[in-house]
Amino acid sequence: MLQDTNTIRYYQKLSDAFVELWNRGYRFDDLRMYLDGYLAALRHSKAIEPYHINRLEEEAFRFIYDRSNFEMTLPQPEREVGYY
Repeated sequence: MLQDTNTIRYYQKLSDAFVELWNRGYRFDDLRMYLDGYLAALRHSKAIEPYHINRLEEEAFRFIYDRSNFEMTLPQPEREVGYY
């Protein structure tokens, strides 16, 4: 579980980007490449501690491999009340 505030922000940005990329037609291999580049940029910039980057990587992989994060749920039409 992530506890550092900056790491949590990076995780939220990553998870939002994953879902957006998925909805635009990218698939798991593309998401992994995106994650690899994102983590490489974090390591290069030294934005957060290496330990936090490793934890972020673990959590991001868990997010990617949980298929329920990428299921398309279509909104159900509401029933008309009082219509005969």
